[in-house]
Amino acid sequence: MCGIAGILALGAEEPDIAALTACAAQLAPRGPDGYGLLARQNLALAHRRLKIIDLSEHAAQPMHDPALGLSLVFNGCIYNYRELRDELSAAGYRFFSSGDSEVILKAWHAWGAACVERFNGMFAFALFDEARNRLYLARDRLGIKPLYYTQNAAEMRFASALPALLAAGGLSLDLDPVALNYYCNFHAVVPAPYTIFKAVRKVPPATILEIDETGRCLESRYWQVAYEPNTTAGEAEWLDGLLAVMRRAVRRRMVADVPVGVLLSGGVDSSLVVGLLAGEGQNDLNTFSVGFEHAGGEHGNEFVYSDLIAETFATRHHRIEVETESRLMPALEGCFRAMSEPQVSHDAIGFYLLAEEVAKHLKVVQSGQGADEIFGGYHWYPPLAGSTDPAADYQRLFRDTDHTGYLEMIHPRFHGTDHAAHLVAEHFATPGAADPVDKALRLDSTVMLVDDPLKRVDNMTMAWALEARVPFLDHEVVEFAARIPAALKIKGGGKYILKEAARRVLPAAVIDRPKGYFPVPALKHLSGPVLERVGAVLTGPKARRRELFDAGYLERLLAAPNDDFTPLGGSRLWQLFALEYWLQLHVPEHGC
Repeated sequence: MCGIAGILALGAEEPDIAALTACAAQLAPRGPDGYGLLARQNLALAHRRLKIIDLSEHAAQPMHDPALGLSLVFNGCIYNYRELRDELSAAGYRFFSSGDSEVILKAWHAWGAACVERFNGMFAFALFDEARNRLYLARDRLGIKPLYYTQNAAEMRFASALPALLAAGGLSLDLDPVALNYYCNFHAVVPAPYTIFKAVRKVPPATILEIDETGRCLESRYWQVAYEPNTTAGEAEWLDGLLAVMRRAVRRRMVADVPVGVLLSGGVDSSLVVGLLAGEGQNDLNTFSVGFEHAGGEHGNEFVYSDLIAETFATRHHRIEVETESRLMPALEGCFRAMSEPQVSHDAIGFYLLAEEVAKHLKVVQSGQGADEIFGGYHWYPPLAGSTDPAADYQRLFRDTDHTGYLEMIHPRFHGTDHAAHLVAEHFATPGAADPVDKALRLDSTVMLVDDPLKRVDNMTMAWALEARVPFLDHEVVEFAARIPAALKIKGGGKYILKEAARRVLPAAVIDRPKGYFPVPALKHLSGPVLERVGAVLTGPKARRRELFDAGYLERLLAAPNDDFTPLGGSRLWQLFALEYWLQLHVPEHGC
């Protein structure tokens, strides 16, 4: 896990090394173990390294292979790199390192861009082919690893984080009204290629961009999941298959030259990861949980369940208890600075503080992220069964507001099309998922998951140089889940087939508990110092000059801060604060 950046000069000018250095400096928390810079022809590459596999300098990046004429910067992990290395060695390739980065170089030379279809892992990489003078940007199937870019007539720049591109300077800071519409309507999910700035885009998941010396960009998608349920298999067969594919997924994610732990929330998903690893013979596994003070009548921790799992599987368990004033409030700025894009979910601060503690012990953890989106764990899936208008029903259940509400919220200069509605309609009309529930699962796993939970976990863990691995998003697990009939996923209120499989591994108390989440009550029920911070940001001079929100709407929210929540249970006031606060931290005073 690392931070990558680069500049491809498109004209007569050479790459701006000073700009690239500033970009890489902003990525330092992602890779504190090493720094490298390489200039080849019209390209300059930078890399911040977190040493996980092949801890020697042989695996340092940027990585250049003079015999092949290829250069690489890579963020992520190829879990099957050893098998691929054996295959490439048998074909005559010789290796100077023992890690996964060099495998990408040799694989690209051997199989071309199609090599990504052989990779099992999470990755974002930039590869430069000197002979063809082509730059390739690639992102993994599920978009686990981020990759942002900006382009003008003179150059293309890319980086692992949007703020790194801002740090390099020279960007237009005009807000993108399309992205703003998504943010306010769609639970802060801004799908690729959009970002909050018109000038910055992100590589979509499962996509390769090819950029030539003129800046012409060709985009190709190399993978998509097909929801084609197998109705002939029985429940027992599905249970056997699910546990088998998950065992492979957690086993693969133990590949490392450093210890690997688990983020244990106490829910079924992370608990199953712990149980399967214990079944694989992982002894003295380090597990970590975080909890917050209660607020507004809501409990702020789920320690009773994480403690049960830790005791059942004899893990080395670490509890992190967070007091609102002493730890949460001082951490807010760091949390928002760690966000590549503005994020509204309250649990970002939970992951941020959890990662801070975990990073004192380990560099790599596994996480239960993704299970809800592929096995049907959210409350909006069961009501879609048999729907005659699933796109409309999905929007009613998931969206933060309808377009009328958006127009009331936002300043008139940003009024426009209901982009969120168009997105849902387009995805639901696309062939490859016939069942209404599967349509929603496909949208959530390829869009919402990428630009909400996954982005949140990546940003918050990498703020502390911690690599988070997500076995539920092994593409073989995702493909397996897509073949399970929707009825078996949503039965019993949701995630039925996963829960039944988990009964073979976990205590029943963890499976039959009410659905949990990562609670941070103080950021939902706003009061005291948190409410004071929110009000100061939204009514201060910077916010007034930016004029993002309708003044009357904002005044009503501030007058009754805990009276208005989204269908997903989020504070509307916090949603507005999160966007404005992120912009204040990341954008110069004169921008947007």
